[in-house]
Amino acid sequence: MNNGISLWATAAIQHLSNSQDDPLFKRSAAGFDFEIKLLGDSLWVMTSFGKNNQMAFRAGYSPDGFTDFKVTSDSDQAFTIELKSAIGSHHVDVNWTEQEQPILHYTTSLKPSRNLSVPYWPRDTIAYGKKETAGEIHISQTGTRSGLLYGSFEKYGEGSFLYFQNLSALSDYNTDTETSAADVVGGTWPEMGLSLPPTSDKPIKQGKTYVVSDTFVAFSNKTPADQFEIAKGFLEALGNIYLLLPRSESPYQNYLEVLPKALHDLQTNKGCWSHRSGHPYLNAYLCDYETPPEVMVQLAVLLPLEDYMRWSGETCTIAQEIKDGLEAFYDEKLGTIMRWLPSEEDRLDESEEQKVPLVMDSWYLHHPLLNLARLASFGDKLAKKLLLNSVDYAIKVAHHFNYVWPVFYKMDTLEVVKAETQPGKGGEKDVAGFYAHVMLQVWELTKEKKYFNEAEKAAQSMVQHGFSVLYQANNTMFAAKAIILLYTETKKELYRDLGYLFMANIFTNVALFECDYGYGKYFPSFFELFPLSDAPYTAVYEEQEAYAGVHEFLTYAEGVELLPSVRLLLAEFVRYAVQRMIYYYPPMLPREMMVDKVKTGELDPNIWVALEDIHDGWEQSGSVGQEVYGAGLAFGIVPRQYIKIPNQEFMVFVDYPILNQKIKGKTLNFNISGDSRLTCKLRILKQSSKRLPKIKVKVNKADDQELINTAKQDKEGFEYVLHGDQQVSITWS
Repeated sequence: MNNGISLWATAAIQHLSNSQDDPLFKRSAAGFDFEIKLLGDSLWVMTSFGKNNQMAFRAGYSPDGFTDFKVTSDSDQAFTIELKSAIGSHHVDVNWTEQEQPILHYTTSLKPSRNLSVPYWPRDTIAYGKKETAGEIHISQTGTRSGLLYGSFEKYGEGSFLYFQNLSALSDYNTDTETSAADVVGGTWPEMGLSLPPTSDKPIKQGKTYVVSDTFVAFSNKTPADQFEIAKGFLEALGNIYLLLPRSESPYQNYLEVLPKALHDLQTNKGCWSHRSGHPYLNAYLCDYETPPEVMVQLAVLLPLEDYMRWSGETCTIAQEIKDGLEAFYDEKLGTIMRWLPSEEDRLDESEEQKVPLVMDSWYLHHPLLNLARLASFGDKLAKKLLLNSVDYAIKVAHHFNYVWPVFYKMDTLEVVKAETQPGKGGEKDVAGFYAHVMLQVWELTKEKKYFNEAEKAAQSMVQHGFSVLYQANNTMFAAKAIILLYTETKKELYRDLGYLFMANIFTNVALFECDYGYGKYFPSFFELFPLSDAPYTAVYEEQEAYAGVHEFLTYAEGVELLPSVRLLLAEFVRYAVQRMIYYYPPMLPREMMVDKVKTGELDPNIWVALEDIHDGWEQSGSVGQEVYGAGLAFGIVPRQYIKIPNQEFMVFVDYPILNQKIKGKTLNFNISGDSRLTCKLRILKQSSKRLPKIKVKVNKADDQELINTAKQDKEGFEYVLHGDQQVSITWS
């Protein structure tokens, strides 16, 4: 749809449509023809979609045009152009990949001739044609997520594209002008792409070179016909661009050292606990003694603790204390687990919509049931009892709302308290998938077909939501896990398509760039996952749960043919989550980047209780509080990334998802997930001062076997670099 365009875009289209100038450079790639032209105030890279439509990408801009230029080229795949103008000197590198999907990449640098303010910078992408060009932007940047947009021309067969701006490259501009990378990529059809954030009192500096654009565009001659084709087209293009991105690298983070500190503070710091109705309960936030205990908080910590205890063979006394308090959350009259401890519900201060007796946040009903089901699957009888006693109430609610949940409702009357997240945006759309997950868990426990049927009905209801299904990222990941299980059981193509839709929603909600400005220089941010579709910060609990959900999704998806981009992106998310998430712990951060006053409870920068929130580089973090229910962070990571070897003084660490691990005698076998085009790290970690036994690592990729012979050694052991998607065997003697 054409929503009207700016004066600058109108003038640009006139230049582009009427130009008879010879191109500076021509190139063809996988069915697309490209031309480079210097027209007026801009250097354009142009290509055609079908017979009538074209797109142009502004690879260089100067408001008064250019006074001189020089073109050099070493091959037919790349060229460089140097331009002079009143505002300074410009350097533009343009190249194309030889992949099946053509990808244009151009990087533009500006060296100002004087200190310059930038009150306005035109967007760098325009669609135009012989007639008024119609199209749609399906996805675009929100806040500080990836600087991307995915769009297509209106008519079938005219094509689609994914525009991706590498925002990491703009960090010098953001730093010197004190501007943010938030919302810099967007626009409306047909004028879209990057617009540099306007400066105020901080100019770009004379004589310093700034990257002002680092753009990747993946092209397709296919126009997506529905939400599922949009999802698949987006995922395929994002995976292809991801392979070309410069990716940051952080050092190995030793969670084995962090976990005892986190456990100690969780067990002993009085700010983590309140004593209510004769029993200790975890607070949601450090030193929040006013809010009644919440069942989700107890279970969100208990489940990772249980994971860790099974992995380590150790016993954590607080796990039993948490379990002992669970039954008090059950309400006999309603027949369900409650959000707030019923005996303390009258203490709710009604300061927020959900802090009202009997008001339920829709996703919140299902999260405790999911975790109770996980406990029950390991033989916990109380958890199974509470789950089965509550499941009929969950079904009653699902039927009442016809599998389309509002945001808040009254638990006794089912009266809607808040229908939509925002006007016209609908309620919590991914709850249907979350509900399907719970139903499948109950089906696995009971083998009763009615629960499987409920899961199918809920899953099928989600077709109506299109490309805005994500309400909360961890819930959407749970939904994806449920959907892939439905697919493996039924082989119905709808479910695999829904899985792609959920994954596309998740990867729209990440930040594939490094926030190196302001406080951002103190923590890695590449591949952050935001908790909500519009959240202004990342949050530890949602990220940790989504991370855990990836592992379970990949376990269910074994043997399922998935888009390569899905496995690639999931494995890379895990890799960077392991590198990044340790920085939610305050002792990992400088005090000046944390707020002095928090919304809930208190902030103690010296204890290993994670901050809820990490913000944009220009904002301090921790404003919501220290999140006790995010305490599962280290306990969730260690059992998934570290392999404990019985009766040996070493462990194995892999920063990709690990599948099918088996130890037999003195041999460890496992599979590394991911994609063979990218690499991960495997470490052999010493656990004592004793010498390591003789260890041999074998893989099924010949090239990697050669790399193994040149492994890097340090005081902690050995580090290997391996490609993803392969089998590994480790023997010792």
